[in-house]
Amino acid sequence: MTTMPMTMPAAPRALGLARLALAMLLLLMTSLAYAQREIVVRDDLGVEHRLSAPPRRIVSMLPSLTEMVWVIGAGSQLVGVDRYSDWPPEIERLPRLGGLDDAQIEAIAALQPDLVLGSLSARSLERLQALGLRVVRFRSETHADVQRTLRLVARLLGKEEVGVRAWERVERELDAAAARVPAALHGARVYFEIGGGPYAAGTSSFVGQTLARLGLVNIVPAELGPFPKLNPEFVVRAQPQAVMGVQRELASLAQRPGWGAIPAVQSGWLCGFESPRYEMLIRPGPRLGEAAEALVDCLQRLPHTPRSSAGKDSR
Repeated sequence: MTTMPMTMPAAPRALGLARLALAMLLLLMTSLAYAQREIVVRDDLGVEHRLSAPPRRIVSMLPSLTEMVWVIGAGSQLVGVDRYSDWPPEIERLPRLGGLDDAQIEAIAALQPDLVLGSLSARSLERLQALGLRVVRFRSETHADVQRTLRLVARLLGKEEVGVRAWERVERELDAAAARVPAALHGARVYFEIGGGPYAAGTSSFVGQTLARLGLVNIVPAELGPFPKLNPEFVVRAQPQAVMGVQRELASLAQRPGWGAIPAVQSGWLCGFESPRYEMLIRPGPRLGEAAEALVDCLQRLPHTPRSSAGKDSR
């Protein structure tokens, strides 16, 4: 009796090994493709977020972040915004969900967002994290912060290149605005008031950095922080040659004690802005370049002869 060989013939064995190798290759390619699709972002709290796909339902709890989502091209994914978001007009239909300190937690959770964007300083959002929602938080005090946040938001939405191009547009607009500043104002000392005071935009803030790009000198030094609270006497002593802020406040500057002697008040070098144009100026978002253009538009309308020579420290 002849004993049959127990080993597989060479040809079928080779075919089986080839099929196994092909299956392993396909598995490896699938794993690599998944890894490439995975979105990884570390927010300004240092929290790493991993998403298998771009979010489809977004809640934005800060106007500047709302604007970033829209500019990046994901406005249709917004399902709710904070009470102060007002641009673009298309978001008017969206639910309003409170602000920095009074976010409507239950209402946000009911919308079932797969991404919540918020400020680093909004502690109320911690309750959303406790409920298991993905909350990504950002700091936006400087131009560099805005650039980074724009890039990260774009990455979260699977459109990082769009974020890069959006910032490049901001840079071009800032340069174009700087080229239009009247020569008489180069080096002029400026006070930019936040709201009706006593807060101001400091040199280290994104507003202060825009002023510097325009060739203006901020009276608030960097060491006081981005948006310091000032004693009104500080402004009187600094003798700014131009003042910028909310229109309703600038109309009555001369009535403040000692402010009638400020060169800006005497010369009429006052740039007052009505809302929502003023709101655009104080938002660290993708419209920084447009804000710079608005500042220069006002500078061009000012009287050509200042009270004191531009750039001279009159303290």
